[in-house]
Amino acid sequence: MTQYVLALDQGTTSSRALLFDHRSRVCGAAQQEFPQLLPSPGHVEHDPEAIWQSQLEVARQALVAAQVGPDQLAAVGITNQRETTIVWERASGRPVANAIVWQSRITADICQQLQAQGASELIRSKTGLVLDPYFSGSKLKYLLDTLPGLRSRAERGEVLFGTVDSFLIWRLTGGKCHVTDYSNASRTLLFNIHTLQWDDELLRLFGVPPAMLPEVRPSSQVYGEIDTQWLGARVPLAGCAGDQQAATFGQACFAAGSAKNTYGTGCFLLLNTGAQPVASAHGLLTTIGWGVDGTVTYCLEGSVFIAGAVVQWLRDGLKLVRTAAEVEDLAGRVSDTEGVYVVPAFVGLGAPYWDPHARGAVLGITRGTTSAHLARAALESMAYQTLDLVEAMQRDAGRPLQVLKVDGGASNNNLLMQFVADILGVPVRRPAVAETTALGAAYLAGLAVGFWQGNEDVQRNWALDREFQPSMPPEERQRRVAGWREAVARVLYEPPTGAGGA
Repeated sequence: MTQYVLALDQGTTSSRALLFDHRSRVCGAAQQEFPQLLPSPGHVEHDPEAIWQSQLEVARQALVAAQVGPDQLAAVGITNQRETTIVWERASGRPVANAIVWQSRITADICQQLQAQGASELIRSKTGLVLDPYFSGSKLKYLLDTLPGLRSRAERGEVLFGTVDSFLIWRLTGGKCHVTDYSNASRTLLFNIHTLQWDDELLRLFGVPPAMLPEVRPSSQVYGEIDTQWLGARVPLAGCAGDQQAATFGQACFAAGSAKNTYGTGCFLLLNTGAQPVASAHGLLTTIGWGVDGTVTYCLEGSVFIAGAVVQWLRDGLKLVRTAAEVEDLAGRVSDTEGVYVVPAFVGLGAPYWDPHARGAVLGITRGTTSAHLARAALESMAYQTLDLVEAMQRDAGRPLQVLKVDGGASNNNLLMQFVADILGVPVRRPAVAETTALGAAYLAGLAVGFWQGNEDVQRNWALDREFQPSMPPEERQRRVAGWREAVARVLYEPPTGAGGA
């Protein structure tokens, strides 16, 4: 009987499930969007029940689509939107509030207060992160501070905290497992990436009771079994990683110096730095990539908050297109933006600027500006933001980037990928299997149960779809990049934290 690995890919705007065979082919898939809740400017929430129901439904639909029974599942792996914060009741499993999404800026004041207390360097030295509303710690503090009685309930162990992976694992195992993996824990502002433990000093700083925290485990390990009521059989739940770390693993970036960039809702560039964490002096993050076979792999990461989401804005906000797929055609009607730049700081700017108060802008508009120019400028903003990350990363790592692997929905846009290659000046490689995030979760789960035999097995499965070679003249590149730098300078509210930007 043929065996498969099921990957649950819980993202910011949709839940997905993909079924992989031993050759890493997608044999069944399902996807379901769920509502984005926007209670105030810059604040983003999700209903945890909508996350759960959509993820469970697509898991079942993927099995049906592939005509695969649950007894054919060797393992299930989870990958998830990171930093999104959920608190739920231990006894009932019911969330006590909506999830605060990674994009949300509602905790900017909390971060400013902690920064004024001189906490930034302590946090960076222990977690590798900057003090920013992006991460879970300030979100959890906000819930504990604002929901009456929640902190005392947390101290009594009545409520639990987790990122989306922990919430799904709790539900899937019928409340038997309250765990997370190293990669997700490293995004909370509460986890010491050097000792691999929740840090008591950081927990006191954020006022977080230890009783509500999940146990931190390696990224490839059998955590427990999925309750039979959900999929119809007991299946090992055996792998977990945050979405960007999972995509890096799925891209087989196992060697130090290898890098990938994911073009999803946001844009996330990760560079493998090996078994030792590399501190950033240029506004990047030091993060845990994964823990496998007793070894922890570290990465440098650049996080851009708005990438593919700018296409959703063109579709839903401006109504320039009916579907996201139409954007490439619209942008392709002009060969140049004619000086128009879109800076998509809808929820502030991430790396290397770390300015939560920056807001988006469209600059360089003339009477001749059309919807095509605007669409092209929106797409190009993803490439320019990638350049900001790459330049900072090269300074931190002390080595030039040789090639960039790409994935995520917007990587299918050929016009955009060519422009990325032109602006970076290095080849851009898109894999044949574009579902690298889900594939990374599948690999981590499959390795834990022997479905795949080590990284060599994974490396053999990677195949090239298309390579984009840079062709833009250097002087034109410099002119365009200078325009981007000037555009970013116009929207910055605060001086950039790092030195890798404008």
